Amino acid sequence: MKIANLETPALIVEKKIFDKNAQKMKDLLQNSNLALRPHYKSHKCASIANFQIKNGAKGMTCAKLSEALDLADAGIEDILIANQIVEPQKISKAAFLAKACRLTVCVDNEENVDALNNAAKNADSIIHCLIEFDIGMERCGVTDPQKVLSLANKINEKSNLQFEGIQAYAGHVSHMEDIAERKQYTENNNKKLKDLLKLLGENEIKTNIVSGGSTGTAEIKAKEGIYNELQAGSYLFMDSTYATLNLPFENSLFILTTVVSRRGDITVVDAGVKTCGVDQGMPAVKDASVCEIVASEEHFQLHGLSKNLKVGDKVLLVPGHCCSTVNLHDKIYIVDDGRVVDRIAITAKGIGK
Repeated sequence: MKIANLETPALIVEKKIFDKNAQKMKDLLQNSNLALRPHYKSHKCASIANFQIKNGAKGMTCAKLSEALDLADAGIEDILIANQIVEPQKISKAAFLAKACRLTVCVDNEENVDALNNAAKNADSIIHCLIEFDIGMERCGVTDPQKVLSLANKINEKSNLQFEGIQAYAGHVSHMEDIAERKQYTENNNKKLKDLLKLLGENEIKTNIVSGGSTGTAEIKAKEGIYNELQAGSYLFMDSTYATLNLPFENSLFILTTVVSRRGDITVVDAGVKTCGVDQGMPAVKDASVCEIVASEEHFQLHGLSKNLKVGDKVLLVPGHCCSTVNLHDKIYIVDDGRVVDRIAITAKGIGK
């Protein structure tokens, strides 16, 4: 089937660009000590997760317990939940999930450590733990190195927990347009991280894993040698938000839309915020310059589109944020040379628990 025959709006991926992005990340990390643990939230597709594992990823990162359950159900055996699991019923589920895979979770307080250990003891499982160290994002995590040391000692005292290392994620750095600014912030963060690792070493705390990073900092992390896990997610798809960073990856993810109305310099297409995430910015029109995009639930109004389009024509949009866009769809069409060659399910769509 040709792309033009798809009902719109439809989420599509250009296979050749997708494959090229996967290879570029593999090449980028090849001569480093940095292993890829890609983030599931970017695509939420079990088939893509298995592709990444077969392509060399050591395991998967996810944001939610429900995503971890979906990954395990698809046969992924090494899963990091890069957040805290604190609700009793979720802790219980996580403990039993740890019997089916190598499960790692993030912690940043002692009460949670106790609860995780009790649940793992009840399930007869081992939960691996990363202490989340806040290096500037001001979200979750511990800021005091002495508290990290105390938590590490507490985890090591537990019968059914295994201390593995540190998660230090600086998402606020990922989209800094100025590469010099990105590098400077990363250097500042690395000093905090080096001091922490030194403190842990001086107290005979073995740190196996230092996990974090993103698509925007992948090249920097590969060269610095501090982290040994990279949680990049967007690199396979990319989006218009990353377009200004001059990264080695290209846009492979698009929303295929249809022009439903034309008036003057306004082109209206049949996709809006219900089909395209705008939390990090508006979409862009592929291979075109648009002065302004106005969004509503079901439509984008493209002002000043420099294309001679008519009602019924197709327009490809580059999402502003690939992760939140994928979460709005049920499936992705894989296309090659203008034809649909596959269709894959977004198995973790909408999962927010």
